[in-house]
Amino acid sequence: MSKKIETSAITAGRPAVTPDAPLNPSIDLTSTFHSGGPIGYGRYGNQTWTSLEDAISELEGGQTLTFSSGMAAISAVFSILPVGAPIVASNQGYSGVMSLLNSFHTSGRLEVRFVDVVNTQEVIDAMKGAALVWLESPTNPCLDVADLPALISAAKKLGIGVAVDNTFATPLVQNPLAMGADIVMHSVTKFLSGHSDVLMGSLSISDPALFKRLHDSRSFNGSIPGPFEAWLALRGLRTFPLRFNKSQANAKELVKRLTSHPKISRVRYPGFGAIVSFEVDGTAEQTQKVCESSTMIAHATSLGGVESLWERRRRWPIESPTVPEQLIRLSVGCEHVDDIWDDITRALNAI
Repeated sequence: MSKKIETSAITAGRPAVTPDAPLNPSIDLTSTFHSGGPIGYGRYGNQTWTSLEDAISELEGGQTLTFSSGMAAISAVFSILPVGAPIVASNQGYSGVMSLLNSFHTSGRLEVRFVDVVNTQEVIDAMKGAALVWLESPTNPCLDVADLPALISAAKKLGIGVAVDNTFATPLVQNPLAMGADIVMHSVTKFLSGHSDVLMGSLSISDPALFKRLHDSRSFNGSIPGPFEAWLALRGLRTFPLRFNKSQANAKELVKRLTSHPKISRVRYPGFGAIVSFEVDGTAEQTQKVCESSTMIAHATSLGGVESLWERRRRWPIESPTVPEQLIRLSVGCEHVDDIWDDITRALNAI
């Protein structure tokens, strides 16, 4: 029976129903297994990981692998590409990925063709001879939206692999595997776990042979998650749709209010999701002061938790220089929207 995603988030990854069976999976704290089974050793598998992976698989489709962090998951994808392989990627996106790709390009590990993902034809033109297209949509932190159906279709016609970072949109908004993508990546740290207490990543994969290659990469590079973290992430996943929908509703209301505020010069919001980026009409120093003046919104780097948090992204030296100095990325939480707004206006009044 096909289930809605709100149901799958609650029901997937549960133990088999037998008399007196637990409702929730246990935390499998072991590194060593008796011989004769399919796991063999703790670096190759863990039942707590499997429960979480089964749940994410129901949300995204395909087979899922979990990793010790989002960057570990991303690194696994790049690790299976041959040296010098050409890839197409956004010229603006998550700073960790941008730093990694720039280092790969400089060293010759990969040939990275940086493109404007909003310009569909530019992306397609860059695909010729590429091994992989890495898409992030919406991008972090400027929230640019790529035409995923068109780009995925173009790449598949050319026989090129496609990986999509779905962290911001989540499977509640878009399902890249259903569009034809080969890999969907999540920073499970963010919306899926949702409580700012877990570092974890995931890859959902459409092809069994590709799944095996990535499973081997995880096993032999040692980028495995901890069972306790997997258990926490699965517990957080149970409320993912509730949290995301509440945060998204708050974000849409805040966009209306931010757009008319005299100290805001631009609001960036794709029309969905719980991330809002906006630019302060002032200097970088004034923008930094706004972030430091909040009393309820946490001044921190991350996103996707139940609590609202924000930061001036260019405070990080590794952030893309195309990101405006006055841009604040706001991860909208589940608090009452009026309380979030009151804190924003107080902070803006500090400049």
